[in-house]
Amino acid sequence: MNDLAGRHLARGVDHAAFPTFDPVGTVRFYRDVLGFPVVHSICAAGWGPDDHPDFIHFFFDIGNDDRLAFFYYFGLPRPTSDGKGDVYARFDDSTPDWFVRSRHLAIHVDSEDALTEYRRRLDLSEWPVEMQIQHETIESIYTHDPNGYMVEITRALRPVTPQEDLDANLTIDALVDIAQREGHTMDDLLTRKAELIVERAPSWEVRV
Repeated sequence: MNDLAGRHLARGVDHAAFPTFDPVGTVRFYRDVLGFPVVHSICAAGWGPDDHPDFIHFFFDIGNDDRLAFFYYFGLPRPTSDGKGDVYARFDDSTPDWFVRSRHLAIHVDSEDALTEYRRRLDLSEWPVEMQIQHETIESIYTHDPNGYMVEITRALRPVTPQEDLDANLTIDALVDIAQREGHTMDDLLTRKAELIVERAPSWEVRV
C-alpha cells in the first residue's frame, strides 16, 4: 500500500505567475519599493510554436522559499479594452468593485512592525496604501501594483483555533452540498451546516 496516500504533501507555493506589460514598473514596485530580491530569470528565445513571442520569465523572493513571477512577452501589444481589472482580466464597468478586488495576492508578515514598515515603503512610493483593514483574525494593507493587480500584505491578529478549523470544514462541506442547487442562498448554506453539525456531533470527542 502507498504510505503517501491521503497525506498532505504540498509544502507551500513554489511560485505564482502573472503577465506584465510594464517590466520597469514591476521591478521598481517589487524589488525597489517592497524589497523583494530578484532570484531567478529565464530568457526564452524561439520557444514554443512559430507564433510564440520571445519572453523573459522573472522571479521575486517573497519569503519562506516562495516566489512571485512575471512573464514579459517582447512585442506583444498591451490590451486596449476598457473596463475594470488588470492587464490579464477586464470586467465591464458595471461590475462591482468588491468583485474585481476579490482577485488578489496576499503576502504574510509576522508582526505589526513589519506591516507598518511595508506601509511606510508603499506610502513613500507611487503606489501608496489604498486601504488598511482589520478583519476577524488578520490586519491587512492593500494597494495595486503597476499592472493593476491588487496586492495585500497581512499579519495575523491571533492564532486560528482548532474549533475554527472544524467550523471552516463544516462550512465548506455545506457549501459543496448546496452549491449545485438552482438559486441557492446563504440561508440554504446555514441550514445544511446545522444539519451537518447534528449528524457529526456524536463523533466529536468532548475534552474537559
